[in-house]
Amino acid sequence: MPPEETSEAHDAERSNPFTAADVAVILRERGWLAGDYSEAQQAWCERAAAMLGRHAAERDGLAGLLALVFHYDAHELLSQVENHAVLSRYGAREVIRELALLLLDGQTLDSDRLKAVITALKDGLQLRGRDLFHPLRLALAGRTGEGQLDRVILLLDSGAAAGFAGQVKKASERILEFCAAMD
Repeated sequence: MPPEETSEAHDAERSNPFTAADVAVILRERGWLAGDYSEAQQAWCERAAAMLGRHAAERDGLAGLLALVFHYDAHELLSQVENHAVLSRYGAREVIRELALLLLDGQTLDSDRLKAVITALKDGLQLRGRDLFHPLRLALAGRTGEGQLDRVILLLDSGAAAGFAGQVKKASERILEFCAAMD
């Protein structure tokens, strides 16, 4: 391997200390993975480690991000005062309503689809920044915050497809639950 590739590999390893095995151990500890796991689940664990690992300073941080994928309760979310503050901001309910309409088309939510949804929301609602992203992240990831939550969102549909169904709610299931809990 040329020296520059070795350096890049070392930098990538240093910036993401977590592997698929780390993700699998966390999932087993939390009861989200039992026994042997399928090739699809192995691939999902690799993807989860790659997407979330750089955003977790320590193992507990990674476990917290994974918990957002595996635990979702809209009624619980809407019982928290800080989340009511998000939903009371200008345009928040419109973001939720339009997001629901966009996600209920049956398409899998992958990176390209999420970009298209965000573009449609920006164009249709003329909202940007936290006015757009906080309600979106709250409804789909279960909390407001920064870009690492977008990576959580991107793991939802693929997690359900990998055989974590029943444990991982797809984005369309989450937005339906969230809208129902808002009423």
